[in-house]
Amino acid sequence: MASKAAIKRLTKEAQLMDKDPPPLVYARPREDNILEWHYILRGPPDTPYAGGEYHGQLLFPPEFPFKPPGIKMQTPSGRFAPNTKICTSMSDYHPHTWQPGWNTSTILIGLLSFMCSDEMTTGSVTASSADRKKLAEQSHAFNLTQKKFCQIFPEYAGQQIRDLPNMGDNKQSSTSAGSGAASGDANKSEKVGSSSPEAPPLPKQGLRNRSAAIPASSGAVAAEESEVSPSGRRAEDARPPRNNRRRDLFGLRSSLVLLAVLAYLFVSRVMNASANGII
Repeated sequence: MASKAAIKRLTKEAQLMDKDPPPLVYARPREDNILEWHYILRGPPDTPYAGGEYHGQLLFPPEFPFKPPGIKMQTPSGRFAPNTKICTSMSDYHPHTWQPGWNTSTILIGLLSFMCSDEMTTGSVTASSADRKKLAEQSHAFNLTQKKFCQIFPEYAGQQIRDLPNMGDNKQSSTSAGSGAASGDANKSEKVGSSSPEAPPLPKQGLRNRSAAIPASSGAVAAEESEVSPSGRRAEDARPPRNNRRRDLFGLRSSLVLLAVLAYLFVSRVMNASANGII
């Protein structure tokens, strides 16, 4: 049975989770047992887990927040064994490293970060990147077969995978990419559908006669357009390929997601420390 301190703390954390969830993470307690929480993690971009949906449990002791919870993941991921306790510095495997200021968001952000690393521990498994990507694609279909997942998260139990309340920069990136593609297609259609008449071909004649047939002004413009100075060629050659610019932009978006997670973790630590009278 949960202590009064545990009930008060976990109730407050459930409200905070609904109000301000961390990126790529969401969790809620069971209605009949506040000590058993269920979570959903979404795979970060640039990892084999990208696009995956991972369901698991946080099993809090009655003495929480003075003792750490047990952590399990039910969805096969290629990183953790399903329905097996995971050993992390924030789990019940290491009560001596536990800090009462850590909350549910802190635990799940740490778990997601640990999941993306290659460190082995109790409860972890090895798999290739290809296998993990395949499991990520199958993760939502697996979750739909789990009764607890459908009961705890009915709004996420549809046939199509649904975004969490806070998807970091992923959703914005996909939206901007889609709008960019749409504008590109629109420009392409305008070019294809333009009906401006083309200039008739010049008759075959010598260079001397051809230059005489073209007005002087248009000949000057044509000469300027056809001639490119060596410095201009070097400037064009120095431009980075379009693919490199896209990769740099994608890496910047991934960095923004990581910075958002770290900022949320820092603010959460400060708020909890203040609430516990540490600050």
